Amino acid sequence: MHNKKLVFFHPNQEQKKRMHLAEEGISAGFPSPADDFKELRISIDQEVVRNEESTFYARVSGESMQGAGLDNGDLLVIDRSIEPQNDRIAVCFIDGAFTVKRLKVEVDCIYLMPENKNYKPIKVNAEDELVIWGIVTYVVKKV
Repeated sequence: MHNKKLVFFHPNQEQKKRMHLAEEGISAGFPSPADDFKELRISIDQEVVRNEESTFYARVSGESMQGAGLDNGDLLVIDRSIEPQNDRIAVCFIDGAFTVKRLKVEVDCIYLMPENKNYKPIKVNAEDELVIWGIVTYVVKKV
């Protein structure tokens, strides 16, 4: 039902590693001439971290969110300062365990919705202890 383990990492803002960026973008249609290539340097942390003090990283463990593009081993960027809302993907702490699910907020109930038909929604009852720990803002994937 829940992920067995989520390990959280805080972004290291002290040593900003700058990577190369093709300023013009990379064509997904017809190739563009290589002599038009311009290069800048960016920091991935600066691109994905909006609120340094409330941003954490965690790896996905499991397959319940595959339909949302969150695969086992992906790195999540989680912002704890964003207000939880219906349809957002959230890292939740429920009954002593972390899980990542899409929020479905109804008038009298909250559901934690998986994005894989092999998993069932989690209906949050009054006796459940639920903390919406943070909202997923980015997913970093390996290809």
